[in-house]
Amino acid sequence: MSTGGAHEGPPGGELDRRKAYILATVVYEYIATAEPVASQSLTQKYNLGVSSATVRNEMAELEAGGYLVQPHTSAGRIPSDAGYRLYVDQLMKPERLDSEDRRHIREELREASAELDEIIEGTTRLLGRLSKNLAFVTKPASETTTFKHIQLIWLSPRTGVAIVVTSLGVSAQSLFELSIDASPDDFTRLSNGLNARLGNRELRAISEADIAGTTTQLGLHDDLKNAVLGALRTAGSGEQQPLTASGAQNLLDQPEFHDLRKLRSILQIVEEQKTLYDLVADSMNVESPAVKIGHELGVEELTDFSIVTVPYRFGKHAIGMLSILGPRRMPYARLMALASGTADTLSERLSDVEIK
Repeated sequence: MSTGGAHEGPPGGELDRRKAYILATVVYEYIATAEPVASQSLTQKYNLGVSSATVRNEMAELEAGGYLVQPHTSAGRIPSDAGYRLYVDQLMKPERLDSEDRRHIREELREASAELDEIIEGTTRLLGRLSKNLAFVTKPASETTTFKHIQLIWLSPRTGVAIVVTSLGVSAQSLFELSIDASPDDFTRLSNGLNARLGNRELRAISEADIAGTTTQLGLHDDLKNAVLGALRTAGSGEQQPLTASGAQNLLDQPEFHDLRKLRSILQIVEEQKTLYDLVADSMNVESPAVKIGHELGVEELTDFSIVTVPYRFGKHAIGMLSILGPRRMPYARLMALASGTADTLSERLSDVEIK
């Protein structure tokens, strides 16, 4: 499993078996209760095989090692970012998505229309609802999409519109002007020539020479070549993939976010979207679930959060990201299984989609 980016190793080095077990139990208990965990409550609820005093000493050493922190003057402790990291990477027992959830996801996505946007939006709403957190899904990366066809529409001898359609749908509509007259037949011939030559090529692999070869062969002016180049660049432009988000209201149910000022700053981040995209951009080529915890997210307003990200596929190359953002106290194993299962089902559903 990827951790979703470089991070420093645990500050306390390797833990012995007892400390590791106690740390895992503290994390499990805190995820379940949202209350700082005391040694006495651990020995009462779990069969640790040692006295409360021993557990207290071990927890003190875990705190000294940077795995636990003691909030305010509370008698209990909560996991630090390093504690959560060690738990996710080494101590957590992986979960599998149960058959009922798999069936629910499969049926809901099957009922969605064959439009890419509607499938993505439906998946986002479903993931937000099932995870009880904020879900967001990026659409497949435009730079890995393929060219389907171009339509050049004649408006007047010196103006026209270029419509570029890719494997993700209509990607660009560009109005252009020419310095010389062109006929409707010129537009039709160039459209047909380009579609025959470039169909199903990766958008990013189409070069100026490809366009020039067609316009020269048809005896057409460079202005038309430049108009087509401009439309193709527009279709493939933009570093940020569009994304949809759902479930921000779920954060209201989390005790960490009852502070409305904190929640307002989170909602602003969701609305502007760029920060959300930046959080997962470096996980684009990761095959397994990537997890970022607290300060690893690199955003001051999000230090109380963690994020689980899983890629999904649309065709052989195009990749989008499916993510769940919630409190650091999230049930990591459950949400990683949910995100992975949803991503697999989404990839299967998109294999049936063909945008003409």
